[in-house]
Amino acid sequence: MNSELFEVLRRRIDQEIPQAIELRHKLHSMPDLSGSEGPTLDLVLNALPGDLQTKFVAGTGAVLRIGGPGKAIAIRAELDALPAVEDSEVDWASQRPGVMHACGHDVHLAAVVALARALHSTPGAAPVALVLQPREETYPSGAKDICATGILAEQDVRATVAAHVQPLLPGGTVACTPGAVNASSDEFIINISGRGGHAAYPHIAADPVLALSHVVVSLQNIVSRNVDPMDSVVLTIATLQAGSAANVIPGTAAARGTVRTMATPVREEVLRRLAETVHLVAAAHGCSGEVSVTEGEPVLENDVHIVKATAPLLLALGLEVDSNLRSAGSDDFSYFSERMPSLMMFVGTSGTGERLHSSTFVPDDSHVHDVAHALLAGYVGAASTLLPAHELPLVAAPTS
Repeated sequence: MNSELFEVLRRRIDQEIPQAIELRHKLHSMPDLSGSEGPTLDLVLNALPGDLQTKFVAGTGAVLRIGGPGKAIAIRAELDALPAVEDSEVDWASQRPGVMHACGHDVHLAAVVALARALHSTPGAAPVALVLQPREETYPSGAKDICATGILAEQDVRATVAAHVQPLLPGGTVACTPGAVNASSDEFIINISGRGGHAAYPHIAADPVLALSHVVVSLQNIVSRNVDPMDSVVLTIATLQAGSAANVIPGTAAARGTVRTMATPVREEVLRRLAETVHLVAAAHGCSGEVSVTEGEPVLENDVHIVKATAPLLLALGLEVDSNLRSAGSDDFSYFSERMPSLMMFVGTSGTGERLHSSTFVPDDSHVHDVAHALLAGYVGAASTLLPAHELPLVAAPTS
C-alpha cells in the first residue's frame, strides 16, 4: 500500500485547480454541439501535457495514454454541449448563440485535465487511458463508436471511471452506488393505419385517432400490470400526430415516445409487450398498428467491487458519500459498463444552479475540485480492485 502516493496526487490535483477553472471558463464560453466538438477538443488537448500518446477516435474524440505500458484504467469526459440558450449572469457565459454547456460537461473536462496533469507528473501511478468522448448528448453515441474501434482493448483497459454533476445532491456529496444507476433508453415510433373519411360518417371509416388514443392509455398498463412493482420502468408518449382538418377522419395517426428500464430482462419484455399491445389494440378498432424502435443506451451498471473500494477513498478526501441515488436518466457511459467493470459517480451541486439541461444550469467553479477528487477516488478504487498489486504501487488511501 502506498498511501503517500495518494496524498501526493491529491496535493497535485489541488495545485492544478486554478488553471482547470480557467480552462472551464474557456470551454463554457465556446461550447460545441455534438459532432462538431473539434474546437473543444483542441482546447482540452492544448491544456494537457504535449508528450502524451494521442489517438483520434469517433470523428471528434481522442484517447490519450498517461503512464507506461500494461493494464490501464480509462477515465472519460464528454466534449459536447447542448442546443440551448444560456440565461446566466457569469462573465464567461456562452458566446455561441443557441449552444450551452447545460449538462456540466465543461466541469467534467476541466476536472479530468487537472487529474491528468497530476498523474502525468507523478511517477508510479497506474496507467490511464484518458477518453475525450464526443456525442454523449445525441445519436449516434460517441461512447458506442469508441467501443467499436477496439481502442480500449488496444490500450489494455480493465475498467472505466466517470463522474457527472448532479443538482439533486448537495454540494460536497458524491453518489457512489452499486448496481444499476442509470436506465436504458429506447425511442419508439407508433404508426396506426386506418380508413379515412368524413367526420359525419364514422361508421364507414376506421378511425386511427381513436385507436391511437386507446393505444396510449393501454401502454401504461404494461408498467402497472406486466412489470414487477419492484422493477423501475418509465414509458412516456411525448408526441401525437394525426389529421389536418376538424371534419376529416384521417387515414393515419402516429406517436413517439421513450421506454426506460433499470434491468435488461425487463427492457426486453417491455419492448415485446409494446409491439404486441399496439398491434392488438389497433386491430380491435379495425386498424393496423406497427412499432419501430431505435435502440438507445443499455442500463448503466456500477461494479460493486469498485464501488466498495472507492467509497472510503471519497470519505478520506472529505466528501460525503451517498450510496442510494439512482436515476431513470441515461448516459452512454453505459456502453463502457456493458463491456467491463465500470463506475459512474454523481457529484452534488445543489444550491449552485438549476436543473440539468436548463438554461440557468451553471455550477459553481468549486465543483471542478469536487469532480476531480471524485475521479481520483474512482481511479484508485478501480486500480486497487482490478490491477495486480505487483503492477500497482497505488492501491489505497489513508483511512484517516
